[in-house]
Amino acid sequence: MNLRLNKTVAAVASSALLLMVVPAVGIASSATAALKMKPKPTYTIGYEGPLSGGNQQLGLNMVFAVQLAINQANATGKLHFKLKLATYDDQGDPTISPTQAQAAVHNKSLVAIVGPAFSGATAAAEPYYSANHIATVSPSATRVSLATNGWNNFFRVVADDGVQGPADATYLVKTKGFKTVYVVNDGTSYGAGLASAVAAQATSDGATVTQATVPGTSQCQNGTASATQYSAAATQAVASSAKALFYGGYYCDLGLFLGALKSAGYTGTVMSGDGSLSPALIQGTTPASAADNVLLTCACASSTNSKFNTAYTALSHFSAANATYAPESYDAANAIINAMKSLKHVTRAGIVAALHKLSYKGSTKLVKFQSNGNIAGSAIFVNKVQSGSIKQLGLE
Repeated sequence: MNLRLNKTVAAVASSALLLMVVPAVGIASSATAALKMKPKPTYTIGYEGPLSGGNQQLGLNMVFAVQLAINQANATGKLHFKLKLATYDDQGDPTISPTQAQAAVHNKSLVAIVGPAFSGATAAAEPYYSANHIATVSPSATRVSLATNGWNNFFRVVADDGVQGPADATYLVKTKGFKTVYVVNDGTSYGAGLASAVAAQATSDGATVTQATVPGTSQCQNGTASATQYSAAATQAVASSAKALFYGGYYCDLGLFLGALKSAGYTGTVMSGDGSLSPALIQGTTPASAADNVLLTCACASSTNSKFNTAYTALSHFSAANATYAPESYDAANAIINAMKSLKHVTRAGIVAALHKLSYKGSTKLVKFQSNGNIAGSAIFVNKVQSGSIKQLGLE
């Protein structure tokens, strides 16, 4: 009886042990499965730029390119995280930019920004981004001083005005042979900076330079300017007898200025920078023929990547060929994504550090940054208005 009892007890004990072991295995398996099923963290890449107002189209060009880069990265399924986009509309206005930057900073999932788009807006926003170790990769802000403020988080994928301005001047004076140049700026930090660089290099190249400031009243913001306000400035340009005129500013005011120049009888060559590189320049010029043969330069290139062009057009529903700064925005977003991919644990500061080490073959160029955030290497392209459209001629 005792033996039978012991056997019974032993059998019960063994069964109990088995019952204990089986659930333990089940728990371990469930834990492993749960670990594998753990959702990927989601990080936000922001875009700051003009998404309303007179410069809206430029912002749309950029933000669709950022969205495309994010969509394609998520679609690979190879990231150890997921990405989403947040937009911050500063209208290109430095008085609005700080509010948008602070909103971005307080978005806890946000890890980096493509932008800001405009130089003035960048200068106003950067103290907030810098203090919070948020990388900003601008596709278009070209003011020279942006790279001299000690902002370790600032990067840009285009050459600055210190490259573009001298290249523009040399193109006019050395390549085209103009000996007299009338240099006008619209009173903005961007326009004045670019015009100043052009004037200095043109003088150095041996041209006689006359400078003037003609404050733009629309600057693609409120649209209140009229062609008549440029009549006096156009008359002065004609009186200068300069065979070439460079305009540092934006397309809205340049369009009005071109109409006034035509009315005043100016027959010289007109050149402007990337602030005027938009089909809207032609639409805003009366008569539109006054924009014919205007030269427009940019550190940006028209995309010749058919794969990008097709995908971009499908997403945005407008032509990639006319989307100024879209390819650069795509490269800026992908630079951030590639920096994130190199990190085991994604943090804001980690992305900044990774961008300083990055060497990424983008759609427009090799994306590699100097220690101050400037792109390594430079290329300035010249475009020309021909028969109502903008055609890229090539490198200056």
